[in-house]
Amino acid sequence: MSDIAMLVVSLGVILIGAEAFTNGIEWLGKRLKLGDGAVGSILAAVGTALPETMIPIIAIFGIGKETQGAEIGIGAILGAPFMLATLAFFITGLAALFFRRNNRPLFLDTKVVHRDLKFFLIVYTMAIFASFLPTQELKNGVAWALVAAYALYVILILRDSKDSCQHEKLPPLYLARQSHEPSLVKIIGQITIALIAIVVGANLFVSAVQPIAIAFGIPVFVLSLIITPIATELPEKFNSVIWISRGKDTLAMGNLTGAMVFQSSIITAIGIALTPWELDTLALTSAVLALGAALIPYMSLRRTGEIRPTTLLIGGVFYFLFMVTVYRTLIL
Repeated sequence: MSDIAMLVVSLGVILIGAEAFTNGIEWLGKRLKLGDGAVGSILAAVGTALPETMIPIIAIFGIGKETQGAEIGIGAILGAPFMLATLAFFITGLAALFFRRNNRPLFLDTKVVHRDLKFFLIVYTMAIFASFLPTQELKNGVAWALVAAYALYVILILRDSKDSCQHEKLPPLYLARQSHEPSLVKIIGQITIALIAIVVGANLFVSAVQPIAIAFGIPVFVLSLIITPIATELPEKFNSVIWISRGKDTLAMGNLTGAMVFQSSIITAIGIALTPWELDTLALTSAVLALGAALIPYMSLRRTGEIRPTTLLIGGVFYFLFMVTVYRTLIL
C-alpha cells in the first residue's frame, strides 16, 4: 500500500512540476521573443528531455562503457525516442479527442512539426545505420554528423521563429502573480524549481513501480526495458496534455517532436562515441518501430497538410507491436 501511495504522490509531483514548467517556459519564450515553434521544439523539448538523458550518461560513465553500462546506456538512448514516437503520440491524440470530443485536425504550425519529424527520420536513420559500420572511426564520423545536424536544426528554428513571435496574453507567472512583466530571474527560477520537481517525481515513480512490478511477477528485465522509460518520459506527456487542453497544439507537438530530434541526435551521438554501439535484434526492432510511428504523422502532413488525433493514436499500435515482440522474446 505504501508503494501505491508513493506512486500516486509521484504522479502528483510530476503533474505540478509540469504545470509550473509549461507556465514558466511560455513566459521565457515571450521574454526572448520566440515563436511557439522555438518554445516547444527547443526550450520545452530540451528542458524536459534533460532529466532522462542523464540516465545513459551516468550508466556509461558510472558503470563502464565496455560492460553493462553500455547496454543500459544504449537501451535508455533508444527507449526515449521510441516512447515519444509511440506512447506519447498516442496519449496526445487521446487527450485531443477527450478535450474536444471530435477528430478535427490539430491547430498546428505545420512547418514546425513537419521539419521536426523530417529531421528525426533522417538523423535517427543515420544513427541506426551507424551500428552496422565496421570501425569506430566511421561511427564517430556519424556522431559528429548528428551533432552538426542538430545545430542546423536549431538555426533553422530560430530563424523562422523571428517571424512568428506573437504571444497571446499568458496566465500570470506562478512566482510573480501580481506582475504583468515578471523578471527573467523569476521566470528561470520557476523553470528550475519545476524541473527539480519533475526529476524528483520521476525518481519516486521509478522507486515505487519497481516493488509493485516485482510483487505482481513482472520480470525486472521488462521493468527496465519498458516501465522505467515510461516514467522518464512522463514530463513530456504531461506537458503535451496540458497544452492540448488549452488549444496550444504547436507547443504540445513541438514538445514531443523537438525532444525526439534532440534525443536522436545529441544523445545518440554520445552513445555512438562512448559505446561499441552494436544493436541487438530487440534494440533494432524498437528503432524501426519508432521510425514507423513517426512516419505516419509525417506522411499525413505531406499528403493533407494536417494531423488528426486519430493519426496519433496509431502510435499505440506500434507500441503494442513492441510489447508483443518483448513477450515473445521472453517466452523464447
